[in-house]
Formats: sequence, C-alpha cells, structure tokens
Amino acid sequence: MTKLLFYTTLGCHLCEHAETMLLKLQAEQRQQFESVDISSDEKLVELYGIRIPVVKNPDSGKEIGWPFDESELLGLL
Repeated sequence: MTKLLFYTTLGCHLCEHAETMLLKLQAEQRQQFESVDISSDEKLVELYGIRIPVVKNPDSGKEIGWPFDESELLGLL
C-alpha cells in the first residue's frame, strides 16, 4: 500500500480541513499518509508554498492541490 504524502505547514486552516479528510480516508480505506511540513525545506516552499495543502502519491507521481474533495483523494490511490 502506498503511503500518500501530505504537504502542509503550521497555521494553515485549509490544511487542517484537508487533514480531516485524510484521517477519514485512513479510517475507511486503511490508507496511510505522511505529513510533510514544507517550512523546513526551501525547495518544498518554492514548489508548494502557494498550493498547500497538496497530497501526492509518490509511486505514481500524481498530486492534487487545494481545493480537492474526497473523490479526488480516492483517485490518487
């Protein structure tokens, strides 16, 4: 099972909403995700700074940025 990457940072209210959706997905689909705080890496800030929250499937390379819904999250699996 692929562990999704969840690009986020502290104080991001949209990220909190997205995390709630990911936790629901985790409970329903047994899908794991790993939170990655972009603030500690300049390259990640450059890539995702204005797009967070972003969820990425590292195996396929597919990613979605906000806004997204639960069906789009399922499409990453």
